[in-house]
Amino acid sequence: MKYIKEFLRGIIKENPTFVLALGLCPTLAVSTSLSNGVGMGIAATFVLVGSNVIISLIKNIVPDKIRIPCFIVVIATFVTIAELIMKAYSPALNRALGIYVPLIVVNCIVLGRAEAYASKSGLINSILDALGMGAGFILALLLISAIREVVGAGTFFGHTLIKGYEPMFLLVLPSGALLVIGLLMGFFNILKQRRG
Repeated sequence: MKYIKEFLRGIIKENPTFVLALGLCPTLAVSTSLSNGVGMGIAATFVLVGSNVIISLIKNIVPDKIRIPCFIVVIATFVTIAELIMKAYSPALNRALGIYVPLIVVNCIVLGRAEAYASKSGLINSILDALGMGAGFILALLLISAIREVVGAGTFFGHTLIKGYEPMFLLVLPSGALLVIGLLMGFFNILKQRRG
């Protein structure tokens, strides 16, 4: 039961995007389509899990004075792996996500979880925390991307839904992303308050 709570915490109670307001830069930038949202979510989750595992394992041998630089090197290694895999197997997605994949290195979600959680917890809890935060980030990206793509462009995974539908172009613009994120943050905060 303890492990399930550890995992679920990152999905609603401490959702990185809607509750903690972390990782908003890539969320705003790549959430114009579901395929971009899924790609970024999977890449960030891969980096979260990989870096949390390594940081949890090396936490006792890294001196405090160089802790953050060591964490950044570990995170950058996993980002490089994710980027190379994406370039090899999904070059179109890699081009669509652009600079936001390398920027996962300094993403507050990844670095924050490394510092606040993995460096102080055991391996299993660190993995569950990373998976929960990754799932929460993917959920956020899917919700935002779905609303922006369906309502703002009239498509779903690039396929037209209803012929003759007049999309709300505002939602495809950056201001539309802020509007959607703000409304979803409000919804998640109401959920959090009701759950106590």
